[in-house]
Amino acid sequence: MTEMMRAVGFDTFGDPSVLRIVTVPRPLPGRGQVLVKVAAATVNPTDLGFRAGGRALPPDVEPPYIAGMDLAGVIDAVGPEVAGPDGAGRPAGAAGAAWKAGDRVMAAVSPSRPGGGAQAEYVIVDADQLARVPDGWSLIEAATLPMNGLTVRAALDMLALPPGATLAVTGSAGIVGQFAIQLGRHEGLTVIGDAAPAEVELIESFGADRVVPRGVGTEDGIREIYPDGVDAIIDAALLGPAVIGAVRHGGQFLAVRPYQGEPERDISIHLVLVGNHLHEGHRIAELADLVSKGVLTLRVADVRPADHAPEAHRRLAAGGVRGRIVLTF
Repeated sequence: MTEMMRAVGFDTFGDPSVLRIVTVPRPLPGRGQVLVKVAAATVNPTDLGFRAGGRALPPDVEPPYIAGMDLAGVIDAVGPEVAGPDGAGRPAGAAGAAWKAGDRVMAAVSPSRPGGGAQAEYVIVDADQLARVPDGWSLIEAATLPMNGLTVRAALDMLALPPGATLAVTGSAGIVGQFAIQLGRHEGLTVIGDAAPAEVELIESFGADRVVPRGVGTEDGIREIYPDGVDAIIDAALLGPAVIGAVRHGGQFLAVRPYQGEPERDISIHLVLVGNHLHEGHRIAELADLVSKGVLTLRVADVRPADHAPEAHRRLAAGGVRGRIVLTF
């Protein structure tokens, strides 16, 4: 008899009311895979777009659709050929140990695949997507790191700025913005954040060297400090053309969604796609080490049971959430 499990799913794209608890077959791990019993799955802005139909799906992905990219839990079962190093020669587990049932792990996965994403009781994860959850961490905290951490790690790698370069970050109060400030400062960059008046101290606590007004005043605020412009911007707030004027001639602009404008002044425009980095579990492990060392900090805004997913989506869409909302199973 096929074992079943619960998941947050939907059959048609739409507003949060389409979300419901669905019952689907419990998957089995294949070659190089593990089955994770999910304890916590984070709700991210990308989940809102997925639910609303903002992403074209492969033809083999059928309803009920299951959203979610971030998860943390415990390995329930291990498929064949999971032990040993991955294809890049890195160990599959900490200190070269093989993954085994009972290991506490976190990962980022794609919802655009058969079987869906992270918001389910059990999720299949390729071994190279996994990172161990350090001792002392809750699984709820761990679920907030993988996708956003990989996004910022990939963004900074694309920019490849030398120590001392100037980096401005929009959307600094969000998780991507926060990680960009913290990682940027850790790597020797001069970082400018943006903030509403009530959140200046928060952004300064992330390590921003300077803080400028958020929104309409961001570009002018940056130019007041750096009249020639900054070396690069990470645009987590999706301001696009409204802030690119703060980049120096020949500088770089990194977008987390496709840039809605024309290139100018020889500025290089990059688009970071975290989906290209989901099999970099070793990078999640490196980020986790930085959390343990106090370089990065994790923020949980709220914890809700999985059947409260519609409410979680509405709250995130309303804005002002500082940290991540986590669903529990």
